[in-house]
Amino acid sequence: MNESQTRHDLIDPALAAAGWNTTPGSKIRVEVKITAGRLIGRGKREKPLYADYVLRYKNRDLLVIEAKKRQLFFSDGKTQAVDYARRLDVRYAVSTNGDRIYLIDTEDGKESEINAYPTPEELWFMTFPVENALRDELTAVPFEDRGGTWQPRYYQQNAVLKAVEAISAGRRRLLLTLATGTGKTAIAFQIAWKLFQSKWNLIEPGARRPRILFLADRNILANQAFNSFGAFDEDALVRISPADIRKRGKVPTNGSVFFTIFQTFMSGPDDSPYFGDYDRDFFDFIIIDECHRGGANDESSWRDIMEHFEPAVQLGLTATPKRDVNRDTYRYFGDPIYIYSLKEGINDGFLTPFRVKEIQTNMDDYVYTSDDTVLSGQQPEAGKVYGLSEQNRSIELEDVEKYKVRLFMQAINQRQKTLVFCATQAHAAAVRDYINQFADSSNIEYCCRVTADDGAQGEKYLRFFQDNEKTIPTVLTTSQKLSTGVDAKEVRNIVLLRPVNSMVEFKQIVGRGTRLFDGKDYFTIYDFVGAHAHFQDAEWDGPPLPPAEPPGTPPAPRTCAVCGLPKPCGCAAEPQPCPVCGEPECICDAPPRAVIRIKLSDRKVMELDSMTRTTFWSPDGKPISAREFLQQLYGDLPALFENEAKLREIWSAPLTRQRLLEELEERGYNAENFAELKRLVKAEDSDLFDVLTHIAYERDLVPRSTRAERAKVHLHRYDKNRQDFLNFVLEQYTEAGHAELALQKLPDLLVLKYEALQDAKRVLGTTAQIRDTFSEFQEYLYAG
Repeated sequence: MNESQTRHDLIDPALAAAGWNTTPGSKIRVEVKITAGRLIGRGKREKPLYADYVLRYKNRDLLVIEAKKRQLFFSDGKTQAVDYARRLDVRYAVSTNGDRIYLIDTEDGKESEINAYPTPEELWFMTFPVENALRDELTAVPFEDRGGTWQPRYYQQNAVLKAVEAISAGRRRLLLTLATGTGKTAIAFQIAWKLFQSKWNLIEPGARRPRILFLADRNILANQAFNSFGAFDEDALVRISPADIRKRGKVPTNGSVFFTIFQTFMSGPDDSPYFGDYDRDFFDFIIIDECHRGGANDESSWRDIMEHFEPAVQLGLTATPKRDVNRDTYRYFGDPIYIYSLKEGINDGFLTPFRVKEIQTNMDDYVYTSDDTVLSGQQPEAGKVYGLSEQNRSIELEDVEKYKVRLFMQAINQRQKTLVFCATQAHAAAVRDYINQFADSSNIEYCCRVTADDGAQGEKYLRFFQDNEKTIPTVLTTSQKLSTGVDAKEVRNIVLLRPVNSMVEFKQIVGRGTRLFDGKDYFTIYDFVGAHAHFQDAEWDGPPLPPAEPPGTPPAPRTCAVCGLPKPCGCAAEPQPCPVCGEPECICDAPPRAVIRIKLSDRKVMELDSMTRTTFWSPDGKPISAREFLQQLYGDLPALFENEAKLREIWSAPLTRQRLLEELEERGYNAENFAELKRLVKAEDSDLFDVLTHIAYERDLVPRSTRAERAKVHLHRYDKNRQDFLNFVLEQYTEAGHAELALQKLPDLLVLKYEALQDAKRVLGTTAQIRDTFSEFQEYLYAG
């Protein structure tokens, strides 16, 4: 009895006998797709994960069942069942072969064989032994599915339900930590939807709709959220703006879901913030987007807003685990109620993987010499090394920046959307100009700058960039502004021309490229500043860290010691540069000074050089060095074939070669990886077969042209017409590689050679004869 028969004949009747699908509110979900399958290149994915059964009651998943065919041992599916249950945040898991049932409680670790499946009511009580009417009421509200066109991903459902449970338990401060691109706004919407539909509120539960505030620190984030809440009635949504407040003479109060940025709430007349015009208990629920940017920091004005609305339940959304730079966020909200990491998102196939090009130049450390020319600014210090952290801030090397721009413009596909992060707004303007000078495109808006100084025009460029239907602008330069809040799915390249010292910011920048888009198998980070070192840090995708400061540490002063303005004085980040130093990250510790502009000597310009190293994306979803990639490949190759002779046999036949390539892809070795590998071992002109034998068996690398010439000694076995065709095939192979030898490539080769398939058949014979010739000759091509 196979698995399908086991399910039909044994498991389905047993579930029906326990009341599933017949008890009101109960549902048997079958073949439940959990993950999308990690992207592995060329539009392909690993196999998604499916749960055989998920039992749902009162709109809540309660049990995962992994079914095995009757002949197998009944607990053989335990590992899968537990994995799926943990992903789905389901307490109970079952492994069964139809005859026997093995139950696992993933919460307390107990497991045992049971005689029958629990009924829906029994399973509900097992999961929720303590009654909570509010939890049940909020859970019962279905997700808003946009007319059946949207279903939550498993982690989104988990996050929403965790929030519902926390609110039902009386928690007032909630934190959700989910990687950029995983849909935090969609999660916030679904939580708000459940609260709204159930008429939950803090004052009179059930008597009125709740009043909800969505608070962001940038208009683009608030506008994106406003548009995402479109399922609410139009009169329920209110976009708060300073202009509207001034026009009306008061803050808006008629509505249910309000959207604004904290700058608006702080910009009332006579230094009286607008948020003070609302009663302290006006809002029942507040969502603070990107809360790590200051939403709970004692030095931030956000804290004043949060303290004013202290009675409200406050939900913080962030993409970053706890770090020294955002520990106050975690101190304020408490530990996250749910975490979904970047690594999980990529491995599950919900985020796009990436590769890293690490680029170093021989001017990363610059020392002034007398043959260089000082164009403006003070004389550079004799013997001083100006590293990457000072370049484009205190010293400007135009020749070096032009060289870097040429490098990445030659490396990228110039039709792909690209973000370039620069040191300052002035640097972003200069790089914009260099890109437009070197670009193949003649459109003057091919590359645009989007920084605080660009105002409404910059926002317009950003909207066009985000529009997948528009191709101009194709490249944006920025300094700080686009590290968060850019929902541009088509971003294929991220270029780092400024150091990124903060792990939090680095993860945010990487997140600009992780959103899925059709045909986008990966994106590339061009790293000129050594930011890739963050990947080797244990904090890169690790668990939250405990606060570095002991409890009770007094807060830092709330005014800037240099400019004397209330914090935030603009020192923290764009769009409010510090009024003293003018930098997005305040450097008021030292007095501001003019940038030194240097023209390199002709000798130095001629000697400009660089070294590029590629970091590969490993099968387990981590970036690894080329050396690690090779070591991993050494270990995997022996499992795919017994010896060199077997590899040669597999590679010589188009069908078995294709199966091997597919298996290599399943293990994470795709065409892009092998192209990089060829460059690494300096074998661009060799067949992938020779690269594999070189790695696995230390064989000499053989150019494709040499392999093709050797094969020609066997052409005498064929008539003149077939010899002519096979010579043509060898030419294509020498030029492009083994992909030209795939069976699916044969029709294209015939048309290319003979213009029409019928003409090819008149010369070479039947389709079967042509295919046999094409396949047979490959044995000679790959003969020892």
